[in-house]
Amino acid sequence: MTYATLADRDAIENEKPWDDRNLAVTTYEQLTRTATAFPKRDAITFQMFSGPADKAETLSWSELKDQVSQVANMLRALNVGENDVVAYLLPNCTEAILTYLGGQVAGIVNPINPLLDAEQIGAILKETNAKVLVTLRAFPKTDVAQKAAEAVALAPNVETVLEVDLLRYLTGVKKLIVPLIRPKNPVEHKAKVLSYRDTMKRQPTALQFEDSKVDRVAAYFHTGGTTGMPKVAQHRYSGIIYNAWLGDRLLFTEKDVQMCPLPMFHVFAAIVSLGASLGSGAHVVFPTPQGYRGDGVFDNFWKLVERYKATFVITVPTAMSALMQRKVDADISSLRLAFCGSAPLPLELYKRFEAAAGVTICEGYGLTEATCLVSINPPGGEKRVGSIGYPFPYTHVRIVDVSSQRDVEAGEIGEICVASPGVYDGKTYTDATKNKDLFYPGEGSPLGDTVQYLRTGDLGRLDEDGYLWITGRAKDLIIRGGHNIDPAEIEEALAGHDSVAFCGAIGQPDAHAGEIPCAYVELVDGAHVSVDDLMAYAKEHIHERAAYPKYIEILDELPKTAVGKIFKPDLRKRAITRVFDDALKAAEIDAHVEEVIEDKKRGLVAHVSKSHDKDEAKVNATLNSFATPWTWAD
Repeated sequence: MTYATLADRDAIENEKPWDDRNLAVTTYEQLTRTATAFPKRDAITFQMFSGPADKAETLSWSELKDQVSQVANMLRALNVGENDVVAYLLPNCTEAILTYLGGQVAGIVNPINPLLDAEQIGAILKETNAKVLVTLRAFPKTDVAQKAAEAVALAPNVETVLEVDLLRYLTGVKKLIVPLIRPKNPVEHKAKVLSYRDTMKRQPTALQFEDSKVDRVAAYFHTGGTTGMPKVAQHRYSGIIYNAWLGDRLLFTEKDVQMCPLPMFHVFAAIVSLGASLGSGAHVVFPTPQGYRGDGVFDNFWKLVERYKATFVITVPTAMSALMQRKVDADISSLRLAFCGSAPLPLELYKRFEAAAGVTICEGYGLTEATCLVSINPPGGEKRVGSIGYPFPYTHVRIVDVSSQRDVEAGEIGEICVASPGVYDGKTYTDATKNKDLFYPGEGSPLGDTVQYLRTGDLGRLDEDGYLWITGRAKDLIIRGGHNIDPAEIEEALAGHDSVAFCGAIGQPDAHAGEIPCAYVELVDGAHVSVDDLMAYAKEHIHERAAYPKYIEILDELPKTAVGKIFKPDLRKRAITRVFDDALKAAEIDAHVEEVIEDKKRGLVAHVSKSHDKDEAKVNATLNSFATPWTWAD
């Protein structure tokens, strides 16, 4: 059926209760159903290099099921039980997909971001008590193997390391050269090291143990990653299957092809994209180990769409911005939709992408803590640019006033709270202390009084027509191109400088990444230090490059509340004014920000002076490249 209106959404819910649907109980059961229905159709493709004619590895659904069975058997042979954790620290490759699925069948899979430093990776391995780590064998131009070795040395609970050798994807001269220049792991640890492929291929293609019979925790995904210890969220089979069902019911058939250049350590690629294919039988393509960051991916993107006749693109605003700097140089008539998530999409970028690619863009919203999907601009209905659409069927959203814990009226801002099959009531995080005060009861909810609503930490509103809008973040995270950065990491680093008394870190608007880290500091009395010195200090003491502040300003005094807390809304207003004024000046437009106002519906809004230029379209084109809202001053 068409999914265009709230009535369509409600009609799906009214068909039957969620628990009465004949759905798979486990990931392996879902994979078996899809492989039985479409055994010969392409399931996954991985391409090591980005060229439109470069070698690619494709598995059919039958082949994927066989290899997932082998991986699950291999893990069980390594004493992984249903409650044991299999972590993987990998770039995109076929083995990452096999481990993600096979790890859920044998035990609990734990994808880890390879961009984290070794100390953080080791902390996650200890937090999850991982028994097995799947990672790269040492390979040129990547330090993943070296970081993995350091992390395992810090996590004695890891008993076995399975190494994936990317050499098998190479051909010609490259295949001959790599063994000669392969780096060595400098760090020793006590875990047993085995070859992933050699160990896997000794296993039969039929599952050698009984699959789980009931719903259970099947995956751990860490959130953020720029603080000392990221939080670890628990995902049950039921939440993973819910995302797969949504992909099948609302978006795809077995004839669709997804282009997904996003990393398999992130829920967007694993739970949403791969999950939707798992439910529908659609083919999903992963170009290069680094996805969008891979060499030549942006330059060859449209030709890759043509090669695979992709019908659907998984993207984020930063990738869309980069693609708009390249000409559409291929036949992309197969494309129907682009699903954009992870960060707000600027209006101007939305318009440019639709005009250039000729496809409809559906903005959506999800979060790791809810096993991802929450809402989407209806594929067959009205797209309200800047909104994140309607909640999905069986997902219910409350907008709650934090102080009174009461639901607000339509159009008013409150905290977005979610109940769905993807929410693990009361047990979102592995650390029970982090689940305290994370839920609101579902009194009067259509899902029942016993249902709990997850507090997302995002501020937003539901408009009169049921569209959901995000207006800010109660959690204060900086979201740089979909990557969560905790401002505390920046603040703690700069506060360690002898000359710094106070520091406030925020996200300043950015036309490419949505927002980028920015810091304001107040010095101790009598201290003198340059911005360049503070920049160098920050880079030395912050774990992750993405969290390096791109702008630091020294103020005589930071704005503070009556109790002495740094008042960040004032810092955000200052940053918006500066960034917008700089953009207008660079575009040679005679206009400026007169003030930034807190709007009840839209959050912080820049009020811009009327341009003396006759062509006000130039102002629109300049400021609409940012996700931050603005309006003309009176």
